Amino acid sequence: MRTMSPLPLFLLLLWDLLDLALAYLTVSIEPLPPVVVGDAVTLKCNFKTDGKMREIVWYRVTDGGTIKQKIFTFDAMFSTNFSHMENYRKREDLVYQSTVRLPEVRISDNGPYECHVGIYDRATREKVVLASSNIFLNVMAPPTSISVIAADTPAPFSRYQAQNFTLVCVVSGGKPAPLVYFKRDGEPIEATPLPEPPAATRNWAPRNLLHRDLDDTKVPQSLAEGEMGGGPPNTAEPPRGLTAERGPTAEAIPETVVSREFPRWVHVAEPIYYFRHTHVPISDGTVEARATLTWTLNPQIDNEALFSCEVKHPALSMPMQSEVTLVAPKGPKIIMTPVRARVGDTVRILVQGFQNEVFPEPLFTWTRVGSRLLDGSAEHAGKELVLERVPAELNGSMYRCTAQNPLGSTDTHTRLIVFENPNIPRGTEDSNGSITSHRNFRLVLALTLTVILELT
Repeated sequence: MRTMSPLPLFLLLLWDLLDLALAYLTVSIEPLPPVVVGDAVTLKCNFKTDGKMREIVWYRVTDGGTIKQKIFTFDAMFSTNFSHMENYRKREDLVYQSTVRLPEVRISDNGPYECHVGIYDRATREKVVLASSNIFLNVMAPPTSISVIAADTPAPFSRYQAQNFTLVCVVSGGKPAPLVYFKRDGEPIEATPLPEPPAATRNWAPRNLLHRDLDDTKVPQSLAEGEMGGGPPNTAEPPRGLTAERGPTAEAIPETVVSREFPRWVHVAEPIYYFRHTHVPISDGTVEARATLTWTLNPQIDNEALFSCEVKHPALSMPMQSEVTLVAPKGPKIIMTPVRARVGDTVRILVQGFQNEVFPEPLFTWTRVGSRLLDGSAEHAGKELVLERVPAELNGSMYRCTAQNPLGSTDTHTRLIVFENPNIPRGTEDSNGSITSHRNFRLVLALTLTVILELT
């Protein structure tokens, strides 16, 4: 009968002793799906051991894993737990020895977490056996704001050639980056991706990539209003073809007439859209997304068209939306103060608004018909024209305000009526509206006589 070698028996006994000295310990954390800002989150650390518990410590890992910041500690020796985050004392709670709850999660809570469990070594109480597990808490934030603006506004109206137009949708506060898309009149727009903006916006030629029927509902309406005559285009100057439109401000404006300018070209090509999407990280961990939609503007069919920008995001139960209606300026409301301008007064002529909402923002230009403005300039930009110390010579002068955006242009003419000022005798004001004193007149007369006497 063969006997067992003493060496394997010795190794077997040594293994049993080591097994008694080293306790069994495993640690795991239940996985979590992405959570939304404001939700309650529970971080649960599971462990199995046959040893005696020493402590359980939760860490938040930052700076790519180089820094581990303690959040909570459970001390099994004294059966106590405490927080290492003074600012978080009211936010976090140790539900159980190994479970941490965040009542209202924040964007700043996004990142990896670790759970470390320690038990006493069986051989000596001075040593602690450690095991750990980690989890990544993915915190999402819904977008906080969305808006649609026009690029390069205010922009002029082109009467003789087509021009490109760009809508910009700005979405802020989202994490991760949202999905942004455009709609026209409630229908999604198929657009060609444009990774980089064109080098020369006016020179790049769009390709025919999208078939879209023209909106015939707007053409008869334009014809009915006389905006697109069937005959040759009207190229006369606006003052010669003015049509009087007296609004509710007729009492404040002695004479006001309005005319509209329409394109001299007819754009029959189908609209081709180009889309570009970018996002910029924000310091709080969210992103700002910008989506641009560019196409060749067609005032005949794009005027009064409804464009909307919609956002889909995993933290939103339904899409976010912002919309604008492209509208050319029409029916501007102009007020003049004071209502009865007298010689020497400061007159303000202001565009108060329009009969409807106008988008994009109009560009305003003031001119004086047949002459320069009071300050000698040819034109003035802005919604308000200020005439300081008006002289009597301006009585009956006509002023033109041109309001235009890429969809159209409208001219409003208003006549200035200047009344006599009882505080200023007639004939004592100069061309600038200032009073000439009799003393200065006598001085000039004396100098003139002196010169005549010297010459004789």
